[in-house]
Amino acid sequence: MSVSLSEHFTYKRLLRFVFPCIIMMIVTSIYSIVDGFFVSNCVGKNAFAAVNLIMPVLMALSAFGFMIGTGGSALVAFTLGEGKKEKANEIFSMLILSEFLFGMLVTVVGFIFMPQIARALGASSLIIEDCVRYGRIGILTIAFFMMQNSFQSFLVTAEQAKMGLIVSIACGLTNMTLDFLLVYVWPLGVTGAALATGISELIGAFIPLIYFMRKNKSRLRLVRPRFDARALRRACSNGASEMLTNLSASIIGMLYNMQLLKLAAENGVAAYGVIMYISFIFMAIYFGYSVGVNPVIGYHYGAGNQKELKNILKKSLVLTSIAAVVMTSAAQLLAPSLATLFVGYDKILHDMTVNGLRLYSLVFLLCGFNIFGSAFFTGLNNGKISAIISFLRTLVIQIACIFILPVFLGLNGIWLSVSVAEGLTLFVTASLLVVYRKRYGY
Repeated sequence: MSVSLSEHFTYKRLLRFVFPCIIMMIVTSIYSIVDGFFVSNCVGKNAFAAVNLIMPVLMALSAFGFMIGTGGSALVAFTLGEGKKEKANEIFSMLILSEFLFGMLVTVVGFIFMPQIARALGASSLIIEDCVRYGRIGILTIAFFMMQNSFQSFLVTAEQAKMGLIVSIACGLTNMTLDFLLVYVWPLGVTGAALATGISELIGAFIPLIYFMRKNKSRLRLVRPRFDARALRRACSNGASEMLTNLSASIIGMLYNMQLLKLAAENGVAAYGVIMYISFIFMAIYFGYSVGVNPVIGYHYGAGNQKELKNILKKSLVLTSIAAVVMTSAAQLLAPSLATLFVGYDKILHDMTVNGLRLYSLVFLLCGFNIFGSAFFTGLNNGKISAIISFLRTLVIQIACIFILPVFLGLNGIWLSVSVAEGLTLFVTASLLVVYRKRYGY
């Protein structure tokens, strides 16, 4: 039985509503790390380092899709809450078209300058060829990757989260199967891994596109778009924090890699790659919940239902607290086994990865509250406050930590940087929730 945006949310209804989004994000995270698994075990640690060095660039370039998805879905949900379905569909259609056109521009520019980008990131002669090859193939489908990410959010707003989950599973199975065939069976190396990811991204974009272009029973449908500069600006403002989160994460990833190349050479980059892949899976729970609850917040804000906003906030904080303890404990316990899965063939690299993962995983105690806090303000269509939280947790404080902590703690300082940044940001998030409680009535 489906749950409507307009309902009162008990714990059971809230979990049932966001559960497909959480699973969807986990599945997406799992198939996004399959490339790394096959490249590391079938091609070698230098190729693995090359993929990890260039991957943050592709993620940074795709950040526009996250902005349109989260910011746009909040705006569309707000418009639906006002009872303006036709206008909501026009905004939705305009946002998808704008996203695609921007993505094609990014493809052209990124393909041309990929060698320069790889060199700027510090790629050595051992890995630069694989960096450029993987990056150029990956950039060809960047517009569709943007659409895939934004459709995940819009499917939730359309109350079709289960379909989003099905699409994610289809993409995941496609990517895993093609990785097995193109990297293991037919040893195409990083080329095969990049092709596998690109084909899965095409599937992730086209299935929802076809669904929304046809008549359907959901709240949303693609119609003839009408350019609305104000709506585009509001969607970008609302989703600026999510774009900033992904863009900043990519920038931070580049800085991590540059510092690690100095302190531990290619081994450091490979270890960080493993930690990031594992982190993707754990973080997916927080991000999936935020994607799922975002349109609920936007709808009830648009409907002026302050009592339900308070209810959602309270329950979300309780659920985040439980998840924080469970995930941190799991990461500490499973660190050796997870490291073995990726780099068990190299003891030095394995031990470095286990130590790094156990220190890095302390972040799971803190980051969920900041991720939800940012999503909560996005749902309230307050992109400015949402962006402040994201800007602090993913960029400003973390950059300072990356350069300062290693001076005192060496390599361990890099692994602890993100936890320190999230802890400091949490004070800001809590303060903002208190300051704005009367304005929004939650």
